[in-house]
Amino acid sequence: MTQQVQIPGTDLSIFPINLGTNTFGWTADESGSHAVLDAFLAAGGNFLDTAESYPAWVPGNTGRESETIIGSWLAARDNRDKVVIATKVGDHPDHKTQDPAYIRTAIDASLERLQTDYVDLYYAHRDDEVTPIAEVARVFDEIVRAGKARYVAVSNYSKDRLAEWLAVAEHENLAAPVAIQPQHSLVKRREYEAELRPLAQEHNLGVFTYFSLAAGFLTGKYRTEDDLEGASRGGMVQGYFSAEGLKAVDELVAVAEAHDAAPATAALAWLLAKGATAPIVSARVPEQLDALMAAPGLALTADEIARLDRASAPFARA
Repeated sequence: MTQQVQIPGTDLSIFPINLGTNTFGWTADESGSHAVLDAFLAAGGNFLDTAESYPAWVPGNTGRESETIIGSWLAARDNRDKVVIATKVGDHPDHKTQDPAYIRTAIDASLERLQTDYVDLYYAHRDDEVTPIAEVARVFDEIVRAGKARYVAVSNYSKDRLAEWLAVAEHENLAAPVAIQPQHSLVKRREYEAELRPLAQEHNLGVFTYFSLAAGFLTGKYRTEDDLEGASRGGMVQGYFSAEGLKAVDELVAVAEAHDAAPATAALAWLLAKGATAPIVSARVPEQLDALMAAPGLALTADEIARLDRASAPFARA
C-alpha cells in the first residue's frame, strides 16, 4: 500500500487519491454510494471531496444530495475519525455568492447534512469576483476559529485573487488557504501550469486536481463519437474530442499497456508525477475504483512522462 502523504501546511494525512462524490445522488443512489465509500476505505482511501451543490445539475435535485448521503454513511459506520472530509461553498445555482453572511449559514447547513461537527477542509468553491477578498478571508478564518473547519482552501479562483487572499491572511494573521483545486489533466494544462502552479509552489499549497480524467475521456473508452451514446458524461467528454485529444489518448494507452495498467491509472500517475497532491476521481460503482487506486503505485519513467508531455503539449498552449 502506498504511503500516505501530508497535505502541506496541515497535520492531515491522506492517501494520494481524493474521492470526488459528485456522482452521489446522480449516477449512484444512496446504497450504491455507500458501497463506493466502503470500497474506497477498504482500498486504503480516506479523503472525500464534496460540496453543497453536488449534484444540483440533475433535474429534480436540490444540490444537497452528496453531503446528505455522506452524512448517512458516516452515521451508519460511525467512522468520522477514519476520513478527511472537504466540502465547498459558493457554487450552488441558488447561491453563487461569496457573501460572508451566506457563508456563515452554509457551513452550518453542510455540517448538519454531513452529520459532523467539523470539516477538515472548507473551500471557497468559485469566486464571485465582487465580494472583497478581505471579507471572504475573514469569514473563513472565523469558521476555523469556531472549530467548524480545520483548514481553508480555494477552488476556481484566479491567481490574482488567490494571491490577494494569501497576502491578506498573512497581513491580518488569518487562516490562509492550504490548498487549491484546479482543473488539470493531460488534455487541460495551460491555465493551471501557467497561472496557478507557480503560486502553489511558492506558497507550498496542496493541489487537488478536478476533471483529472477529463470526464472519462482519459479512461480510453471513448475513441469514436459512437462511444459517447448513452454516456452520462457524454456531453462533457465531447469537448475533448479532437485530433490532438485522440493523439494524447493513443499515447496514454501505449504507456499504460507497457505497465499492464489501465489508461486511467497512467493518467493519474502522470498527474502525481507532475506534482498533484491527490487527484480527484469519482466512481459510480466500487469496481471502478481498482484502476484509480492503483495510480500512486505506478511509477512512470522519465521517458514516459516526457512522451505524455509531448503528446499533450497542444493543451499546454491552448
